[in-house]
Amino acid sequence: MLTVHPFTLPLRDPFRISHASRTEQPTLIVKITDPKTGLSGLGEAPMTSYYGLDSEVCHRALLALKPLINDFIAQLSSQDQPLPSDGVGTMDGLKSPAALAHNEPCYFASQNKKITELPLSLKLLTQKIESLHQLLDINAPALHPFLRCALDVALHDLEAKKLGRRLNRCWNQPEPDRRVPTCYTIGLGSVEEMKAKIKNFPWPVYKIKLGTEDDLATIRALREVTDSPFRVDANTGWTAAQTLAYAPELTELGVEFIEQPLKVDDLAGQRLLFKESPLPILADESCQTLEDVDKCAGMFHGINVKVVKCGGLLKARKMIARAREFKLSIMAGCMTESSVGISAIAQLVPELDYVDIDGALLLAEDPAEGVTFDQEGIVQYPDRPGTGAVLRG
Repeated sequence: MLTVHPFTLPLRDPFRISHASRTEQPTLIVKITDPKTGLSGLGEAPMTSYYGLDSEVCHRALLALKPLINDFIAQLSSQDQPLPSDGVGTMDGLKSPAALAHNEPCYFASQNKKITELPLSLKLLTQKIESLHQLLDINAPALHPFLRCALDVALHDLEAKKLGRRLNRCWNQPEPDRRVPTCYTIGLGSVEEMKAKIKNFPWPVYKIKLGTEDDLATIRALREVTDSPFRVDANTGWTAAQTLAYAPELTELGVEFIEQPLKVDDLAGQRLLFKESPLPILADESCQTLEDVDKCAGMFHGINVKVVKCGGLLKARKMIARAREFKLSIMAGCMTESSVGISAIAQLVPELDYVDIDGALLLAEDPAEGVTFDQEGIVQYPDRPGTGAVLRG
């Protein structure tokens, strides 16, 4: 059964980027409860004003879907059967409610395999998530991706709990061959404010928000207070000429890559950067959906996958798989969100080259608990099934 909980997340410090500033972040946390087992899954939709989201409007939109989602969850629950001990078998007799209208094969995101080729537990999980998206495509095609994401994540969390496993273990991910730390974001501010944030929060790698009149001077000043690598994000605030002028010195100052320096429609400038920049250029605003991945090939060196922007974990993993085909590097990013959203994104970490999931670290208070990070910035998963996220209290 579907319930929606609105929260206001207070931030540790005012957070500024090139086009916005805030001291708190409204968010909606969605809970889907299985009527048979009583287990619940959680998902989150941060109400980011930059994307035109309003808490009251979105709350009403989700509540309008409550009868549809409740009926869908009840049907899934009624079809649940105990799995064989070896986790393999057939799917004979299983009919997903939405799939009745769209009898198309489902594919496993990371391996491009038909669902019929997968272990039974993974077949069931994948089919249920695909069915949810098909249901929304039919009945709520205009639903905002952030709200679709909250429902997608909540169902992923619920179904993994039914299996008694951490979500990414349900996906049979290979063990990563290296440990990938999350960065910690330093928002725009005076140089002294930004330096103070770094001093107050020592971290192995920082993302630096830029977009001022003298960004090189800012990076020079920040380099005085830390040896940690930097990643810089201009949030579309630069031109191609500026980017090429800055890049050589940024390289010398220990910057690993530049994220989305140009506006989305500056295609000629982006082609130039792809050919000429000494630093890798990663797409953010230019890569929000699966269809965008193809457009980024030959234009960017990598992409930043935002789970909320693409509509959930299912679509995020398809974006990752497609990006791998083009040999693009992959980062998963976040919005300012609670541990509900961050714990969901953290399930993708074994599939990533870079990690940017510090959203909950930026909060003064978090209504949830879930994944944490050690002093090296490496994600630590709680010993709980699903995404590991739970609401406090």
